[in-house]
Amino acid sequence: MADLDRIVRLKTVLARTGLSRSTLYRKIGEGTFPRQIPISVHGAGWHESAINRWINDPANFRADERGR
Repeated sequence: MADLDRIVRLKTVLARTGLSRSTLYRKIGEGTFPRQIPISVHGAGWHESAINRWINDPANFRADERGR
């Protein structure tokens, strides 16, 4: 069975990337950070694999058409 892609929440993303909340959302708007995905009516998270790709090469990351 293939490993499932975990969903991580904002607090985890901020801790792993070292970005501030405002910088994170600015980068999402610029398309240089993965977009969040809705996980409930009032909640969102990120695919862990997308965060790992950003961590591996933040200077060259560009979100694809799905925001990942």
